[in-house]
Amino acid sequence: MALADPVGSDIAAPRRWLSIVGIGEDGVEGLKPVARGLVKDAEIVFGGERHLQLAGPLIRGEARPWPRPFERGIEEVLASRGRAVCVLASGDPFCHGVGAVLMRHLDPQEMLTVPAPSAFSLAAARLGWALPETVLLSLHARSLDLVRPHLQPGARLLALTSNADGPAALARLLTDTGFGGSKLTVLEVLGGSHERMRSAMAASFDLNDVDPLNTVAIEVVASSQARLLARAPGLPDALFEHDGQITKRHIRAVTLSSLAPRRGELLWDIGAGSGAIAIEWMLADPSLRAIAVESRGDRAARIRRNAAAFGVPALDVIEGTAPGAFDGLATPDAVFIGGGASEPGVLDVAISALRSGGRLVVNAVTLSTEALLIESHGALGGDLIRIAVARAEKIGGKTGWRPAMPVTQWTWVKP
Repeated sequence: MALADPVGSDIAAPRRWLSIVGIGEDGVEGLKPVARGLVKDAEIVFGGERHLQLAGPLIRGEARPWPRPFERGIEEVLASRGRAVCVLASGDPFCHGVGAVLMRHLDPQEMLTVPAPSAFSLAAARLGWALPETVLLSLHARSLDLVRPHLQPGARLLALTSNADGPAALARLLTDTGFGGSKLTVLEVLGGSHERMRSAMAASFDLNDVDPLNTVAIEVVASSQARLLARAPGLPDALFEHDGQITKRHIRAVTLSSLAPRRGELLWDIGAGSGAIAIEWMLADPSLRAIAVESRGDRAARIRRNAAAFGVPALDVIEGTAPGAFDGLATPDAVFIGGGASEPGVLDVAISALRSGGRLVVNAVTLSTEALLIESHGALGGDLIRIAVARAEKIGGKTGWRPAMPVTQWTWVKP
């Protein structure tokens, strides 16, 4: 029987050694007959304390609560290969669940999964929201800052939280960033006998005795002062905390276009300054990763604050001097050098580290760095452009153009 074959309630499950059973707050009553059989027949049943309690009436084998750290439990599951093992999970095991973790180590043909409705599905059903039109976020054991890029006027979000304090913390974050008029609906113990659904405005959030098992629905309302993050590159400089060491907005937009981020790629942002390039790279897609290399401690700290404020707290900030700071870093798919390209070894080591097919973008404002880029372009090819931006400003009683320093940009793809 192929994994894609339907598993009906009136047929026997295939005898794979591992089964993953999604269980809801309604316990064994909500399980299909095939799921009940998998739990009953298992020699070992892994799960959280709550899951094991919910499935308790069915468990005949050894019940093993997940150890700490969680990775040890995955090792125990894999070490039991060949025995009849069942793993219990909340709802849909492949929706921010253990199924996706186990799949990194197993062939799909080794397991059979019987999912239950996810918390997202249950919440959408209670609210009457269409899932394809809703942002789905897991903030469980993760930074609440991840919600920030999704705070767009009129957006609907469903977020899993870590504990009873999660909804109130979300309300504070929304209020502090100009989204206090947003409606928060807290859905607790979905699918269980104590299910509850309550709503409050973010700015006046006053819900007490929230169950730790909760999902928060957010209907986003933005004030005129809300910190809105546009979907296009080149966000306003004023949104970033910086000391003047920042790739300015219009140059940044061109630079991001030249870097051409693609799903799952890693960027090195060398001489990161405010971290603006790395941050906007990561905002382009949730799968993108970036490492910001910055020699000054105060700027490195500032980059971390900016990363949190823009909702990309996973930005990896390396405090050190290039090229020595590159030692041990993962191979980049793209490299941006916004400062220090003319320092000994920086450009050569960056080129050496870049993977085949990767993109290198270097910006220069000084004559010495520009000369280096002209030389590199002559030797290696690529594209060499000059970007000049002028802004209309008052000159006396009239308006004239005030030019910014031009930027020379070299873009090169490694063969």
